[in-house]
Amino acid sequence: MAVNKIARREKIRGRIRAKISGTAERPRFSVFRSNKEIYVQLIDDATGNTLLAASTRDKDFARTGSKIEQSKSIGTAAAKKAAEKGITEVVFDRGGFLYHGRVKAVAEGAREGGLKF
Repeated sequence: MAVNKIARREKIRGRIRAKISGTAERPRFSVFRSNKEIYVQLIDDATGNTLLAASTRDKDFARTGSKIEQSKSIGTAAAKKAAEKGITEVVFDRGGFLYHGRVKAVAEGAREGGLKF
């Protein structure tokens, strides 16, 4: 039985989400990667609220460098927004994507920005 990429990723994502969840004190740092863009959200799963979001589609984001460099800067920007809201620790959710390339760059950028995983 052939399984397409999206179904495979959703299956992996389900296994990850069964093990981790975010709280108000330690929200879930969720990453979504499309072919062109990268999106980050900090989510409180107890209430179901998104505390903050950052992406390469934001109007104040400067599109310079490669997609990996952009991903790293989005991680740093998300960390700065989190620091303004008093969030220092998060639970990392790679969203079913492999931890390399752009997903890894987001995590490294967030760590450089001051977030603890």
